[in-house]
Amino acid sequence: MTDITQISGTTRVYAIIADPIHHVQTPQAMNRLFSSLGLNRVLVPFHVAPADLERVVTGLRGIQSLDGFIVTVPHKTAIAELCDSISETARLVGAVNVVTRSSDGTLHGEILDGEGFVTGLRHAGIELKGRAVYLAGAGGAANAIAFALAASGIGWLTIANRSRDKATSLVERLARAFPDLQVSIGTSDPSGYDLVVNGTSLGLREGDPLPCDVTRLSADQVVAEIIMQPAITPLLAAAQKVGCRIHEGLPMLLSQIELMAAAMASNKNESSHERV
Repeated sequence: MTDITQISGTTRVYAIIADPIHHVQTPQAMNRLFSSLGLNRVLVPFHVAPADLERVVTGLRGIQSLDGFIVTVPHKTAIAELCDSISETARLVGAVNVVTRSSDGTLHGEILDGEGFVTGLRHAGIELKGRAVYLAGAGGAANAIAFALAASGIGWLTIANRSRDKATSLVERLARAFPDLQVSIGTSDPSGYDLVVNGTSLGLREGDPLPCDVTRLSADQVVAEIIMQPAITPLLAAAQKVGCRIHEGLPMLLSQIELMAAAMASNKNESSHERV
């Protein structure tokens, strides 16, 4: 963990923006990484409501010691419109979760959710090529995961979302970007797929409904989460009872941490007093 007694006027600052903020684990993980590398950086949490996001981002532009910030639920889609530029992947996905700030206050957005999720699966030895995947959700994180899964070489992707319009939009964009991929809109039934993914925030709060019909799960499936807290969500608990292999949300975060740190380290704002 970053030693707060070493924070000074030369420390480069980063933030994570969310609502709510209590559950995020990125500050601990990122600050441990900074400390292990001997870097004079610190990441702090900002609790920002959607109504205040634009004003907060305007203020962040003027903080000269700020090199960038991470964006999570529920701001990933809205933040894309507040950046001066975004990557091609972020444009396809329609969301941003990492923003770098240049010395003149301009902001560039990138999306690393999908790449982090796929990397976490691969590190766990979960094969993706040619697989049939069921993805619950069509929001910012689910969009990123869908495009990353498509790029990984899966053979079939079904999107199931409470809002059919969002699912339809995602399916259409995937079909244009990956014409060889079988992609369709699904129901709450996850049966018949090799991999079942919860790409929603359902399970984050006590009393949330399940993201799919868990009575249709079978022991030969892998069930994966993007939620990190609690580690074992109601979906994963139900999958365990059936005998499924489960994949928790933490590997997605750990994989993203290095990707995020690398993206921010490339910022030209780096101080000459980099090491503590």
